[in-house]
Amino acid sequence: MSMLTPPGMGGKYRVTGAAYPRMSRPRRRRRIVLTVLGAVLGLALLGYGSVQLMNVFRGEGGSGKHQSAAGRDCATPKPRAGAAAAASPAAAKPAAALPQPGEITVNVYNATPRAGLAKTVGDELKKRGFIIGKVGNAPADFDKKVPGTGILVGSPTTDKAVFSVLGTQLEGDTQQTDAREGTDVDLILGDAFKDLSPKEAADKELYLLANPQPAPAKTC
Repeated sequence: MSMLTPPGMGGKYRVTGAAYPRMSRPRRRRRIVLTVLGAVLGLALLGYGSVQLMNVFRGEGGSGKHQSAAGRDCATPKPRAGAAAAASPAAAKPAAALPQPGEITVNVYNATPRAGLAKTVGDELKKRGFIIGKVGNAPADFDKKVPGTGILVGSPTTDKAVFSVLGTQLEGDTQQTDAREGTDVDLILGDAFKDLSPKEAADKELYLLANPQPAPAKTC
């Protein structure tokens, strides 16, 4: 018999129903939970802010672009339309025309003890299209006094391109000028001279001289 059953009822009347008084949780536990959650949220915000600040100092702006694993992108400023239009005529401008071998008169002089060297070289240069002037031994100022492969001698007004074209025919030559007034150029063969450059190599060098290659693009 229940303690709530009035005496004398004989257990006929009982307390029924599902509603019972509930005990509320202590407020202290709730405050602790809220405090912990606030601390976690604050730490998360602090960490996120620190990462963003580091990205700003490292140059990683908030544009949403990520660097690749290989390194930073080499971003080249896009030229303005006006600048591109102004640069187009210069880019399309052909290179300065080089003098042809048939426009260059060469005097071949031998400053070595090797007999007949000037004539041999003169004949080969003639086959390659050059005009051959005087052929013989070198003047006393150069005879047996040229340790290199050769010296190209012209006037102070000689076009540098003439030296360049003739210089493709032999390696290691040097250039100088004297008081002459003509347009001819002297080729004075020195002790280190063995032979002219192979015609194929000379022709290739002439082609590169007339068609300079553009500089390679910058890579990262």
